[in-house]
Amino acid sequence: MIKIAVVDTAAILTNTEEKMRIDKYLKNARIIKRRTVAKEACEQSRVKVNDRLAKPGTEVNIGDVIEIEFGTNPMKVRVEKILEHVMKDDAKDMYSML
Repeated sequence: MIKIAVVDTAAILTNTEEKMRIDKYLKNARIIKRRTVAKEACEQSRVKVNDRLAKPGTEVNIGDVIEIEFGTNPMKVRVEKILEHVMKDDAKDMYSML
């Protein structure tokens, strides 16, 4: 007997893009220019997700609040979208300033 599985590709795409590593998100959203710099910021305890210190592998979801300490300029944003491949003009739509 042969079994055939039917897969809903729309559901797969939706599920895979609900979470992303914080270092990758900061780079894709163009909040921080390079992923290695985002990783270092996390390792130096300069990044919080929902009031908790974030490691580079911490996953962010839509609606999460990210706080970043840039010297004397703290930045607080809410995650609005999570996109794997982002054009420069679309990056600012990934988050909203708080």
